Amino acid sequence: MSVPATATGVTHDAAPPPPRTRRRLSPWVLIAAVPGALLVLAILETITDANDLSSSGTIAATLVATTPIMLAGLGGLWSERAGVVNIGLEGMMILGTYGAGYFGYHHGAWAGVAGAIGMGVVGGLLHAVATVIFGVDHIISGVAINIIALGAVQYLASLTFVGLPGGGSTQSPKIPDVPTLTIGPLSDKLADVEKDDVFFVSQLASLLRALVTNLSSLVIISMLLLVVTWFVLWRTSFGLRLRSCGESPAAAESLGVHVLRYKFVAVLISGGLAGLAGGVLAMVASSNYRDGQTGGRGYIGLAAMIFGNWRPGGLLMGSGLFGYTETLGLRQGGTSVHALLLALAVLALALAVLQVRQGARVAAVVIAGVGVLLFVVYLVLDEVPSEFTGMTPYVITLLVLAFASQRLRMPAADGQVYRKGSAG
Repeated sequence: MSVPATATGVTHDAAPPPPRTRRRLSPWVLIAAVPGALLVLAILETITDANDLSSSGTIAATLVATTPIMLAGLGGLWSERAGVVNIGLEGMMILGTYGAGYFGYHHGAWAGVAGAIGMGVVGGLLHAVATVIFGVDHIISGVAINIIALGAVQYLASLTFVGLPGGGSTQSPKIPDVPTLTIGPLSDKLADVEKDDVFFVSQLASLLRALVTNLSSLVIISMLLLVVTWFVLWRTSFGLRLRSCGESPAAAESLGVHVLRYKFVAVLISGGLAGLAGGVLAMVASSNYRDGQTGGRGYIGLAAMIFGNWRPGGLLMGSGLFGYTETLGLRQGGTSVHALLLALAVLALALAVLQVRQGARVAAVVIAGVGVLLFVVYLVLDEVPSEFTGMTPYVITLLVLAFASQRLRMPAADGQVYRKGSAG
């Protein structure tokens, strides 16, 4: 006969519950997000008078606006997965814009692309030497690179562009265009479907038309780099070792991983991707280098990476959100942003309900308050003033990070200075 534990005077603590695992977004969720977003835009266009929310022109401009943000965030992803915080993405983008302008003008379009990547790698090299070799605080090094890059590029521009046709101390001459992809017959048929204004069908046609009409090769290459990053970091032994350097470098070194080498390589790749982001700004979003061209997109890319929980799929969604809001402010200004307020208000209220179900009542009240405020602004104003439309991407950045902060998990050793031999 079994004897209860209490009868023998011995008590056993109940086994602790297993830790809750974080659910990751599956590729199918990311794929379903695209038609879901188109459906929301179709509903908004039906309710409001904003007719350019999902046009092929808006989507094409969104792709161009999204790409440099995504590349900057991708650079941050490589660096931080190896344990090195890279606040210097903005400075590396600035170096990339100059590299695209100088080498593109003198040696052709693809030389401009290579020059942008190379100049970004130079910025990454400075950051890697400072943080990985000399153990400088990552934030201080990144801020210093942003300041140095800004001053260096202004000096180099005045030294190399003054006197050239169309050039000056604040801009380069025109850069040759990189090749674009256009499938003429398909583009024309999709344009006819888009003009028919059929609910959701026209929105889907506008998306497909944007993908087959004057699509820059740099946009295609950038999307391929996102897939390559996912494959290398999560499906190869090299990626496993690199990510282990950002989670537990001492444990990685004890298993024979050359931690400093992996960190160094990751920061160089980070700089190259950020430089390419600057090159996209100079060669696709514009046609030359211009002073102040990055406009803080390096920081927005870093925010997109954090919103994406340090994973490529989430990074793409965050970059698309920021790129889309930037495009709306530039194309239709207050009218489009005004329509977006309604969507944000509904989204905030839905998030508030979700927070209540998860037991976070304080967060639910705050989010619901934001949603009600956005809805009141939507009802009171007929059009958002132009002075505020330029702020939209930055406000969206702050709101998204605030709402998503509870589910984020950065690499465990991110930002920590590591010395060789710390494994003991």
